[in-house]
Amino acid sequence: MSYHTGTPNKAHCLAISKAANRDDYLAMLDYYREAYHTDTPTDPVLKAPRVPELEAPRTASSMEDTSYEANRCRVLPTTVTTTESGLGENDSAIESLIHAVMDGDVSNEHLYQSYQALPFPGVSYLTQDVRRILLRRLSIMQKKVQNEILWYLSIVDDMKAAEIPLTKGEWSSAIHLAGRGFSKVSSLEIELALRSWKEMEQEAGVSGNHVTFNILFDIAAKAGKFALAEMILQEMEVRNLQLNRYAHVGLIYYYGLRGDGNGVRKAYRDLVNDGQIVDTAVLNCVIASLQHAGEIPAADQVYERMKIMHTRRTGRKLPTNSWTEARELGRVLNRAATAFHADPSKKEQLQDEQSLAPNLHTIVVLLTHHVSHTGELQRIATLLEDMQALGLPIRGRIFMELFRGFALHGRTPYSLWTRARLESVWNSFLEMVETQTGNVVVEKWIVIWAIRAFAKCGGAERTLEIWDELKSRWKRGEREEGVALGVLGVALNRLRAGGEVKW
Repeated sequence: MSYHTGTPNKAHCLAISKAANRDDYLAMLDYYREAYHTDTPTDPVLKAPRVPELEAPRTASSMEDTSYEANRCRVLPTTVTTTESGLGENDSAIESLIHAVMDGDVSNEHLYQSYQALPFPGVSYLTQDVRRILLRRLSIMQKKVQNEILWYLSIVDDMKAAEIPLTKGEWSSAIHLAGRGFSKVSSLEIELALRSWKEMEQEAGVSGNHVTFNILFDIAAKAGKFALAEMILQEMEVRNLQLNRYAHVGLIYYYGLRGDGNGVRKAYRDLVNDGQIVDTAVLNCVIASLQHAGEIPAADQVYERMKIMHTRRTGRKLPTNSWTEARELGRVLNRAATAFHADPSKKEQLQDEQSLAPNLHTIVVLLTHHVSHTGELQRIATLLEDMQALGLPIRGRIFMELFRGFALHGRTPYSLWTRARLESVWNSFLEMVETQTGNVVVEKWIVIWAIRAFAKCGGAERTLEIWDELKSRWKRGEREEGVALGVLGVALNRLRAGGEVKW
């Protein structure tokens, strides 16, 4: 069965303009393999795919949430007092920390610096409310950065030293940060997470809940320790812990990592049948999981159906591109299946309000796959066109992946990844950096792949010119510059030796 992205017929459009039902969401993922076909614009002379110009969409600014931290600050207490042990010479440091905790615009770094001004152990100088809010603030981070993880874990250590009990949620956050502090989970992270869980249950006497076990399952699955993951699921069953939304999504990804496409389908079906809300985040996980399972046409088909559902469900709000809004939405949807169990109409209303449109993460998942595995510029060009049609904001990650594509696939026989197209992408990148559009800035991985791309397609002289342009726009530390110089040195040595440049 071929799949086309043209205009849907009127009868079909009217049929789906109504609120979707459970069968519609199940049908987002077929239970058989299906080919796809897309129409892609081409260069008139070469008849090859045209890489669209990357321009900032006019709607990007409206998608950004600049007030979230301030809104979150409203839930903080208006008055907070210190403990008796906090009186005296430490008043100033305590007051400074309390003001920082109550100010939603203060960074985690400033929070921790304010905390460090207290004598050891600092938590003993704070009320329970302030401790709770401080730990919660430090547990929230857009990207897992080692320093920020250590800030949270060091305060947890202070709580233990002061013999102040941790809540179930604080233990779970500690387990999560110990086990998922890095993008790749190793045996060390698993050991640290299991040790924290053992300490939580056996020493502190705090029993883990479904959140705790979902975290443990996620860590085991992403480390490829499938036997351990199965044991954790069995323990959840013994304890009669119900799967929540996060656990269902984790199971979808788990089966993808195992290369089990049918397992992905079953886990998705179970999520829908359990009454969980389907949204863009769930479907993004399905796409990534099918890719891991090697079912690329099925993954692309889910993406095409997301676009069609978005087109036919007029009036739905686009999925947010703010990580803070997405996080809060996830928490709301996680509670929805239980909260509205006795009122299906409210759950259906909430489901109907959720967007199924592709977001920036959807594009990145698909783009990364095609750059890494297929090198299909035609498909990549379609994704870039879709991104602009959906009004998605441009981010540096898009440019990094494009540069990586030229580094991997450029200058090979009959390659469509030509120097002319690379120069076009480079000019778009510079324009967005200069105009400070879309939060596109020069950063380490963009520098690395831009150097490699021009070494592959442009030669030594042009690569040095690119390095000079990058240096003048890059706010970097000594370590980052050292890494980039190492990449540049390797590239130039290979070019001067006359060998083929491969990455």
